Amino acid sequence: MAISKDTLGDGEEVVLHMHTHGKALIWPVAALIVFSAALGVGIALLPASTQPWGTWVAVGVFILLVIWVTLLPFLRWITSTYTVTDRRIITRRGILNKTGHDLPLRRINNVNYERSLTDRILGCGTLVLETAAAQPLVLHDLPRVERVHVVINNLLFRGNGDRGDDAWGESNDD
Repeated sequence: MAISKDTLGDGEEVVLHMHTHGKALIWPVAALIVFSAALGVGIALLPASTQPWGTWVAVGVFILLVIWVTLLPFLRWITSTYTVTDRRIITRRGILNKTGHDLPLRRINNVNYERSLTDRILGCGTLVLETAAAQPLVLHDLPRVERVHVVINNLLFRGNGDRGDDAWGESNDD
């Protein structure tokens, strides 16, 4: 679900649009495989005296488990997005109730990333965007977090250059 052009300001450009890393779907997919195998074995082992109601109950339990353990995490993953524009960082999440957060690039003081061994193997990490006023915005499980870190730093430094200010906040216009 890409960000709507209606939510962007005049002349605002999307630089990056992403979901969290696909590792969030490993356990739901594994659970789907286990539940499917259990359903097949369960139906095969049902006594003939419980047919057809036993099969319907087994299928009903299977459907509820798949919705709860597989479908809901997938919907949460697909509806949670991170978008970097040339002006701000936009987070959106939620299946029925939507929540969002916009962080203007000009408010960011520091950009850090963290990568555990597992994150390094899978190619993801956590990005921490610090501001002077509030708690940091933490974006967990970003794919290619080092690249996102570089892109955001480039946007921040380009923003300073566009104003004509040097590193000390003094104008370069002589």
